[in-house]
Amino acid sequence: MASFGTPAFRLYLLRHAHAGWAQPGQSDFDRTLDDGGFAEAEVIAEEAADQGYRPGLIIASTAMRCRQTAEPFHRAVSEELAIDYVDQLYSGTVETYAELAFAERPETSVMIVGHNPMIEEFFHRLAGKEIAETAAPLGYPTAGLAILDFDRRPTQEDHTGACLHGFMTPRPVR
Repeated sequence: MASFGTPAFRLYLLRHAHAGWAQPGQSDFDRTLDDGGFAEAEVIAEEAADQGYRPGLIIASTAMRCRQTAEPFHRAVSEELAIDYVDQLYSGTVETYAELAFAERPETSVMIVGHNPMIEEFFHRLAGKEIAETAAPLGYPTAGLAILDFDRRPTQEDHTGACLHGFMTPRPVR
């Protein structure tokens, strides 16, 4: 698929930025970004906005590290940008990610902020193994952002035809 101009639908897949280890008594769900992760989240939001990547809606896991990764997009893209926090992204399957990404809604660009291994599996399913492994040869990095374009509106049942428009990784100093 060759996409010229504005795609019918654009999907952004963002893996949460680097998180610290859980503290004693702390659940995995409540893990927060470490200093490098906060820098990654800020850099990827700014770089994406600078390149004109502006999702119409962000759907993020309710896990603390995903919330902290999504929030810099308010500053970089728009204070009006809606962020929906969804519990199912924390432990959901690839099918859950597809259901949320491709639900019927007015927005023509959606960002999913989630976790590995689901982000990586979803990316492989959409882009194809060869393209996905070329874009992220060492696996899907923290704060990695895939931009996938569709010439037609995908659905949960039929989300074939994705074209990898770009793949970004932040390079903050740790």
